Amino acid sequence: MGHVAAKDVYRELGAKIDSLSCRAPYNATLRAILKELYTEEEADLVVRMPAGLSNLEKLEQTTSIGREKLKALLESATSKGLILDLWVKDEFRYTPSPFVIGIFEFTFMRTRGQLNTKEWAKLFHEYMDEGPFWSANLGNGEKVAILRTVARDEALPVEGHLEIFDYERASNFIEQSERCAVGICACRHEKLHLGIKACKVPLETCTSFGRAADYLIRHGLAREIGKAEMRELFAASREFGLVLCADNVQNRVSYVCHCCKCCCSALAGITRHGYANAVVTSGFLAKEDGEKCNGCGVCVKVCPVNAIKLENRKAGVDTGACLGCGVCVVKCSRNALRLDRRQRRVIPPEDLFEKIILQGLEKGTLGGQLFDDPRSGAQRFLRAFVGGFLRLDPVRKALASDALRSGFLRAVKAGVRMKGMEELLEL
Repeated sequence: MGHVAAKDVYRELGAKIDSLSCRAPYNATLRAILKELYTEEEADLVVRMPAGLSNLEKLEQTTSIGREKLKALLESATSKGLILDLWVKDEFRYTPSPFVIGIFEFTFMRTRGQLNTKEWAKLFHEYMDEGPFWSANLGNGEKVAILRTVARDEALPVEGHLEIFDYERASNFIEQSERCAVGICACRHEKLHLGIKACKVPLETCTSFGRAADYLIRHGLAREIGKAEMRELFAASREFGLVLCADNVQNRVSYVCHCCKCCCSALAGITRHGYANAVVTSGFLAKEDGEKCNGCGVCVKVCPVNAIKLENRKAGVDTGACLGCGVCVVKCSRNALRLDRRQRRVIPPEDLFEKIILQGLEKGTLGGQLFDDPRSGAQRFLRAFVGGFLRLDPVRKALASDALRSGFLRAVKAGVRMKGMEELLEL
């Protein structure tokens, strides 16, 4: 333990987490969170780990931790959601959990072990609601949010009216998944312990699919359910007027959050912190029909981002604020609202690999994803160089070009294939 105690391992851990797909600026509150969740040895392991996926053999080499001790630390950290273990190419690959989606969610999904949940809720609230979290992640007009809005199937335009893509239908996530799970909603659980949960929505509403479901089930962070029960959960969330916020990818969607306006941290990023880019909109917009509207105000009440107001006793939609979630459509008893296609198509990243690369481009953390060996001095230099380069204003402006981003993604994918790391493209 001497090598751990001799350095400020929690500050180093904070720097490591801040270099991942979600920024987490270091301050006293983040340090307190990390000390609550990680033992010193777990913190030291994450600091030594590559940022990308590593098998056990690679981890043993990069961390210089003996195989048996390494296994014990991995078992402890993965059970708490601090490290992810994903089954890829017939073996487990390990990667540090980002702050979101990761450490925050898994901490409040835990049901095993000694849980200091009330204190954790206070610390996370102080850090995320009163600290630098939102400005660090969204303050530069970032386009690639972690979550995207999925319009409720019941609110989508009638078949044949226009083309609806597979990734725009929540029902497709269920049908295409080999494994499904449901766990405790981190946001509601946190708000419950803070004493500010105002809704009657149950805690167990966090749904996951595929590899994400497999991870959560194995570590007791969620329970496995069949597709029939998953459909029932989606139907129940419709009755509660919940917004579907999904993994912001087209293929292999990992999770869908069922969000209420009183508890959801992501929606609070819009309504309380003023970042309209906290959640990507769906490809649709709510459109009012003044002739059918009787001014009852139900749509105003259920809109999760306050995008509807009554004007002369008629509903009016703020198209600049509307998420296109369809909650107002399904709740309107007079069919006075409908969803129309947005003029500009909303295209999510193709998969998790693309999302991570694009987030790294926007946040200046891409160097940590491309050059992830903590032992290499050359890679340390390249991480710093790439990070500094991406933070230059002219570079930021250039990266706003969709064409440039697409070309960059093609180049990165080609490089991954050349290195024989095709498993990354399967995420």
